[in-house]
Amino acid sequence: MGDRHAQALAFRALHRADQPLRLLNAWDAGSAKVLAAAGAPALGTTSAGVAFALGLPDGERLSRDGMLAGVRSIADAVAVPVSADLEAGYADTRSGVGETVRLALDAGAVGLNLEDGRGSSLTPLTEQVARIKAAVEAVRASGVPAFVNARTDTFWLGAGGEDETVARLRAYVEAGADGVFVPGATDPELLGRLARATHRPLNVLAAPALPPVHELAGLGVARVSSGSGPARAALSAAYAAARELLDAGTYGAATGSDLSYAEVNRIMSD
Repeated sequence: MGDRHAQALAFRALHRADQPLRLLNAWDAGSAKVLAAAGAPALGTTSAGVAFALGLPDGERLSRDGMLAGVRSIADAVAVPVSADLEAGYADTRSGVGETVRLALDAGAVGLNLEDGRGSSLTPLTEQVARIKAAVEAVRASGVPAFVNARTDTFWLGAGGEDETVARLRAYVEAGADGVFVPGATDPELLGRLARATHRPLNVLAAPALPPVHELAGLGVARVSSGSGPARAALSAAYAAARELLDAGTYGAATGSDLSYAEVNRIMSD
């Protein structure tokens, strides 16, 4: 409990608008070790990456037990704080969401994301507020000051504009969320308005249109998550190596990696 309490406090302290947390998202124990070895001060899990590694699509197609096993393997592999992507909570009831949070904390997480997207639509606001409150209550009951990050998929799903987004973020903060997450939002002026509307750490998702981190500092953005990007990059590299060998019969992509066999073996030995 002591170590996790300290990890949770350290994770909270990393959320700074003048120096946004660059949160890399791991998908298994090996990727977690590599990302930590690269210097990541904390890690998130990626629901998509964990599912892809098991041959499943994203979107709660992985069971809660499967997701929790992924969280535990990542948290056990590294010494840095780990935040768990809990998607929509892997439960249909408020009590079920609270149980998911409790289990994720037991698995070693000191932060959590809870999203309001369910398929192609948004969870009704009153229902999502109740789910956020259940998550907050579970965190308080645990004794671990885990960081509750409330995600809205208004822009991600194209299901609402700025007014809807602000209304949801304010409601989630009122429900006890420590931070808010708006994937799909990339415009600098919009990001500044969203941060000012909530006065809570604002989390954004890495995307080609997103300004670099040094420009986000000062807008109120306190966290930039890589999401499934690193997992997809790894799968893309494997696909490219496969196509080169199958099509051209050459091995450049498969043998020209930045990390040597010895270097990866050393990382995994730590």
